Amino acid sequence: MSLLLRNARVLDVTSGEYAEGDLRCADGRVAETGPRLSAPDGTRVIDLAGAHVVPGLIDAHVHVTASTANLGTLGSMSPSYVAAHSAQIMGGMLDRGFTTVRDASGADFGLADAQAEGLIRGPRLLFCGKGLSQTGGHADFRGRGEHQQDDHPCCAGVGRVADGVDAVRVAARDELRKGAHHIKVMASGGVASPTDRIDSTQYSMDELRAVVEEAEAANRYVAAHAYTARAVNRALEAGVRSIEHGNLIDDTSVELFRRHDAFLVPTLVTYWALKEEGLTFGLPERSWRKVDEVLEAGLVALERAARGGVRLAYGTDLLGGMHRHQNHEFRLRREVQQPIDVLRAATTGAAELVGMAGEVGTLAVGAHADLLVLDGDPLADIGVLADPAHFRHVVQAGRVVSGRVVSG
Repeated sequence: MSLLLRNARVLDVTSGEYAEGDLRCADGRVAETGPRLSAPDGTRVIDLAGAHVVPGLIDAHVHVTASTANLGTLGSMSPSYVAAHSAQIMGGMLDRGFTTVRDASGADFGLADAQAEGLIRGPRLLFCGKGLSQTGGHADFRGRGEHQQDDHPCCAGVGRVADGVDAVRVAARDELRKGAHHIKVMASGGVASPTDRIDSTQYSMDELRAVVEEAEAANRYVAAHAYTARAVNRALEAGVRSIEHGNLIDDTSVELFRRHDAFLVPTLVTYWALKEEGLTFGLPERSWRKVDEVLEAGLVALERAARGGVRLAYGTDLLGGMHRHQNHEFRLRREVQQPIDVLRAATTGAAELVGMAGEVGTLAVGAHADLLVLDGDPLADIGVLADPAHFRHVVQAGRVVSGRVVSG
């Protein structure tokens, strides 16, 4: 398969500059760019008439198995039922321009393999399996009166409980055995968990360091759920590569991010959506009442991090019927960032985080041919990316997989 896009304005995200010309895809990769390219026999040619072309988007914090905001119920669902919902969720993400996503707990090798083999229509899926949680932590969904814990590996769910250095080593090794692209650890309380406080720290430093050691031994890395500066700073000092959320960071956190060359993955849109629609889509009321603790702080934290030179990636963390708001994160971030910086977080920044720099998030020759053809210029108005109605075509691996029907 070969695809030639003529008369395009192709964005180099690194420089923030457009180049006018053609772009040809072959064998799933960007084959060449430049003016007046020739079209080999059998090439599909689309004249873009000056439309803007940007790399396919990367969402570095999704939960493709989260068909409900009541995450505690996933473990009691049939895995086949969860997979059917996941296929629908992933297809929606592709239509919204996300050609690669990093799952932050819940997805497994089965979904990743199914997408890679074309059995599921959706973005390339980088999975971590189940997130690691201490007893009473962010992935322990038992109520106060429940005592049994079922972490059977064949059950669906977003987490597994492991306590103590030896147990967390075994849990990390087990997820790595199953092909985890990264390890997720719950380093603070959260909104969706029923028995912890958002301002709590979770796992001892020895436990956190043990998880990091296991990931590094396998040439992988650790992502940590954490909100407060105290929780974030402990995770960074333990060697965690990416902090998920980080709504309550301080200037000390910013210094630690830079010192450890770590990433922050803010997820502003999920708090906006949970406040507006969480109860409708299954979020228990006790969890909904926690949202206010982090809602307003998220934008302040993003501004602090951006101003301080922290490496940033785009994330959304949406659940249930709220997945449809995935692109609204672009609107929220523009309150404190320039459009090019928001776009970099969803392309080159996220690619660096997941270890795929030069492979995704770029239109350089040799990269995966994942791209969006847009009606407008996202550098002039980031709202172009916030509304998929502006997407003429979504191209994944050199094939038009979504968008308007065209001839040629």
